[in-house]
Amino acid sequence: MIIDAHCDVLLKIWERNISFFDSEELQVNYVNWKKSPVKVQCFAIFVPEEVPEERQFHSALEMVNIFYKKIIDPYPDIKMIRSKEDILSLKEQEKGAILTLEGCHSIGRDISKMETFIQLGVKAVGLTWNQSNAVADGILEKRGAGVSSFGEEIIDLLNKAKVWTDLSHISYKGFFDAVELADYPMASHSNAKKLASHPRNLDDRQIHKLIEKNGWIGVTFEPDFIKDGPNPSYKDVFYHIDYFLQMGAEKCLGFGSDFDGTTGPTLRLNNQLDYDYLLDGLPHFCSREQIEYITHRNFIEKFPD
Repeated sequence: MIIDAHCDVLLKIWERNISFFDSEELQVNYVNWKKSPVKVQCFAIFVPEEVPEERQFHSALEMVNIFYKKIIDPYPDIKMIRSKEDILSLKEQEKGAILTLEGCHSIGRDISKMETFIQLGVKAVGLTWNQSNAVADGILEKRGAGVSSFGEEIIDLLNKAKVWTDLSHISYKGFFDAVELADYPMASHSNAKKLASHPRNLDDRQIHKLIEKNGWIGVTFEPDFIKDGPNPSYKDVFYHIDYFLQMGAEKCLGFGSDFDGTTGPTLRLNNQLDYDYLLDGLPHFCSREQIEYITHRNFIEKFPD
């Protein structure tokens, strides 16, 4: 059983109007998902920054509609997940789908829009994408500012609503501002900066802070996050897992593939079916109990409820 904390299927369907059922343009589609070991998949709402500001919230709602109309409603064996109990009660043939938000730019400065997302079922909120918004600066914003006063209000709302605060794209200063305020911090799709220098990866100080705060970290399959240099392979993912374990993150670790949002291929990690390669290799790096924690148990135990 695997839980995957991040994919960008909603964006691809929204942009291309393709079928979730079996489109070969999707790394995560219904047919592959049913054959794969992934039990629960998170689906991110992500509005591209080129969408005009006045259309961003509307575009995000269109993606919510896609989530329900094309992923949940057509398939009786796909269940919407809003609670830990929803995961634990999934039957053998059933899969779970979780709605998340990647970046608060789509809410502008209107906290009621975040309340709407929460009411619609969003269970994890990435405070930023790579650029700045009213909540905080993203990791690629040059000024590198932290969390704003409005951002503090948003995190307080997420805490009260029992929603994860996702720090995968936030600025370095923003990370430490937010991790102190968040009751449920996570980095849904980030790797170890010690092994790959991409600015979106986590350095040792950030890893230690997430461990200290009982947070959650999703190892991702984005090529640039796996390896500095050409031809990243699924085998390189094991080095990140091993590094996180050495750092003491055994009870914080999981997967956040970023399928349908990656910029290029990672050998033998082309879609959900390829999780089998990771499952075959994990016993060489982890104990049986550690594998259980990484694949699903950490995510379930930390699920805000």
